[in-house]
Amino acid sequence: MLSRTLKVLHQLGAIGMMGSLAACAVLVTVAPRESLVEYAAFRQGIEAVTRIVLVPSLALVLVSGLLAIAFNRAWHDAGWAWIKALLGIVMFEGTLLTIQASARRAAELSALAASTATPDPVALEPLLRTERGGLWLMLALCFANVVLGVWRPRIGRRKL
Repeated sequence: MLSRTLKVLHQLGAIGMMGSLAACAVLVTVAPRESLVEYAAFRQGIEAVTRIVLVPSLALVLVSGLLAIAFNRAWHDAGWAWIKALLGIVMFEGTLLTIQASARRAAELSALAASTATPDPVALEPLLRTERGGLWLMLALCFANVVLGVWRPRIGRRKL
């Protein structure tokens, strides 16, 4: 029962994570650049998605995955499970340091620009580049984790 519960939690977290990453990628792409007020509203939406959906989903994936490895003795020697765990930790750090931090800072800068009507595209562009790259990298890592979890290749020591 515990194994199935952890599996369901892990899958639900992965769905939330990949969905929120995809939503952020779409919003970053279609954000209107003509109106500072509209752009600031889009940036606030992106920041809300990262804060409300992405980070909790990522935490759920990481915790449920690590607990699943801990409680399933067959996975203790499974190389694919440890690769997934390592990728999960990399995704946690990458999401917090690139996507979530960039989204928060870009929302602050765009709100400031909308309130003062003096945009500073020089300050915003590096953040957007980092955020876009981080979004696509995290989506690729999510995809790799799903493939590893489904395929479960034999990685590690082989018994002679």
